[in-house]
Amino acid sequence: MNRRSLLKSGLSLGAGLIIFPGLGKRISLADFPVRALTNGPKFHWFGYYDKLQFDPTNRYVLGMETSFEHRSPDPGDEIRIGMVDLQDNDRWTDLGSSVSWGWQQGCMLQWIPGSKEEIIWNDKQGDHFVSHILNIRTGKKRTMPKAIYALSPDGEWAIGTEFSRIQNLRPGYGYAGVADPYENIKAPKEIGLYKMDLKTGQEKLLFSLAELSAIPYNGASVADNFHWVNHLLVNTDGNRFTFLHRWRPQRMERQKMATGGFVTRMFISGANGEDLYCIDPSGYTSHFIWEDPSHINAFTKPEGQPQGFYILEDKTGKYKRIGAEKMPVNGHQTYLPQGNGKEWLLCDNYANTKSRLQTPYLYHIPADKRINIGSFNSPAEYSGEWRCDLHPRFSPNGKMVCIDSPHGGNGRQLYLIDISGAFS
Repeated sequence: MNRRSLLKSGLSLGAGLIIFPGLGKRISLADFPVRALTNGPKFHWFGYYDKLQFDPTNRYVLGMETSFEHRSPDPGDEIRIGMVDLQDNDRWTDLGSSVSWGWQQGCMLQWIPGSKEEIIWNDKQGDHFVSHILNIRTGKKRTMPKAIYALSPDGEWAIGTEFSRIQNLRPGYGYAGVADPYENIKAPKEIGLYKMDLKTGQEKLLFSLAELSAIPYNGASVADNFHWVNHLLVNTDGNRFTFLHRWRPQRMERQKMATGGFVTRMFISGANGEDLYCIDPSGYTSHFIWEDPSHINAFTKPEGQPQGFYILEDKTGKYKRIGAEKMPVNGHQTYLPQGNGKEWLLCDNYANTKSRLQTPYLYHIPADKRINIGSFNSPAEYSGEWRCDLHPRFSPNGKMVCIDSPHGGNGRQLYLIDISGAFS
């Protein structure tokens, strides 16, 4: 069989490299049709790229709805929780509400892994943040005593941190409405990173901010800083999780805190807080996703290396760069299920400062091949804390991608991109 036949068939081309049809033909943006799932007058979006937006059947797409844009949420500002039925004229079904949310990550709305019926999201009750689990078929809802950040792949437990602390030190990624009781304490021993059983609600503090602050950074103490935890994610086996430990020397004006001025290091821990390991001490860790149980794909800058996407190995300190030319700028990356689940990345970029264009794309790691799947304008007013990143999320079958975008002229809305043309 010649190379052209292999390209058409998607067969192996030696050394474990799978050649997909999309890599062997000329593809244009016309091969990736886009359709609006929601429309005005209200605004709709989902948020972060590492949550399950699609149900396991590829039919229902979760989203959030609000009546305003271009300002920070105030305490009491409510959003509606809902889902779009892709098999019923994109009908929106209202499912609930939340007053605990932000523009980038919403209220952590997502499907419980493996479930066709249960979803979870964060909210506030009284003077504390909680999470609700709703069965979309029966309407039965139960409330957990703490807010969640990320779920285990079996849907049995969650890890979380104090969103009041995040809001205090990185506005826009926490929630308004609950004051940080340790606002003036640099590294409180009472709060940090916790684990919660999603059946019983039982919770346990795994790491306090005081404990994390006591770990030297590049041989020097960082205890005399304001500390918090951000961006938690469980690995693909559910036996370890990663998180970012961040600190800044002082609190400052809100906009400056929202845009930077902090140091970051990435840790990995066992599921119960054991075997802590600093996988990225560079200070630059940004977006990341688990590749497999022991490797993380992260945009970072290892010592002496340029910024870029790197595969980091747990417990060894080894790393290698990918996509140096094809993926030169920061984005929101996830692995598509095609192939062996380690070959295809879905990613995007921030709005270009001049053109204001955002480009979602596919990247095939073994072939170093990039395929753009769209180009969307983001008006200049979508910037800073209330920018609208695409945050592309894929369907379980790997044939659809959903993005948040204001390019249609009616504010941020949900759009569906058919990417099956890259693999057919």
